[in-house]
Amino acid sequence: MRTNDAQMLVLCALADGPLHGYAVNSAVERMTGARLGRGSLSGALARLEAKRLVEYLDERPGQRQRPLRLTPEGRELLALEVRTLARTADAVFEAVVPDRIGYQDRLAATHIARSYKRSALEALAIRPGDTVADLGCGPGTDLAALAGAATPAGTVLGLDHSPEMAARARERAAELPATHVHLADLHALPYGTATVDRAHTDRVLQHVADPARALAEAHRVLRPGGRLVMAEPDWESLSVDHPDPAVSRAFTRHLADRVVRNGAIGRQLPRLATAAGFTVPSVLPATTVLREVRAADRILGFRRNAERAVAAGYFTPETAEDFLAHLAREPFFAAVTLYLVTAEVPGNGA
Repeated sequence: MRTNDAQMLVLCALADGPLHGYAVNSAVERMTGARLGRGSLSGALARLEAKRLVEYLDERPGQRQRPLRLTPEGRELLALEVRTLARTADAVFEAVVPDRIGYQDRLAATHIARSYKRSALEALAIRPGDTVADLGCGPGTDLAALAGAATPAGTVLGLDHSPEMAARARERAAELPATHVHLADLHALPYGTATVDRAHTDRVLQHVADPARALAEAHRVLRPGGRLVMAEPDWESLSVDHPDPAVSRAFTRHLADRVVRNGAIGRQLPRLATAAGFTVPSVLPATTVLREVRAADRILGFRRNAERAVAAGYFTPETAEDFLAHLAREPFFAAVTLYLVTAEVPGNGA
């Protein structure tokens, strides 16, 4: 049986004790957000009784409806289904946190990332000979594309605060012309004022301690007429389909509130960039639609984040398991929006 079968929904509704038909349907509505039709409910009850999975209790004086309860066989089948769902979820969802470099590399290799990265490169409009700063370059994923656009006449400056990321970026930059990687902080860039033509961030400002200060530093190092292109998600836009919208909202709220430091940074960038002294000529949304649960899990880490949501009080353990079981067994849908924001330093610099 599947979790959306009327019969299985009735068994789940009766797990905590006997109920009459109306109360069964009320319990189903609490679980799924919708009631069973009259024919679906009566048909499910008749089939379950014929299979000896439920039974009616003896009628009592004054009782208008006879309550139902699970038989031992029905309880055993329900327990088997729960174990099967748990095994399915274990097989679908990652159980461990991927290493940071591996996560960045596999995300960059997705069609989704390749698409918005092409758009970011076009928005940068890098000219031969430009000095380009990749602020928060991670393992150096974008350095080759930036170096190719700047040509050997230009310079690419990669920067990351993580020694591990910077070391990997240096390895990847070793064969690139005029490409240098620095271990430094976005809040205090090691570059002189007005020395950079183009700057780039990709899913970086969502993690920094002070986005406004990081933007002020980017403004400082860019020349008049210089351009900053930022690709940042708005995690509050994340929608994951679940029969109970409150469960989906709780997962998104936990991710935006507790997992990502600046969960709404995507929508905030135009305001923050303007406050830092930039003009903002362009804001482009890039909405990612995910229809395959394993591909989504590689980005969203459903199991580990559901467990964190339990620890933080956003989910109960039972809600977390139901959430994962539904995602593993049902038709899957999720979507999230990333914003590609172009900001410019006023002036007529080259």
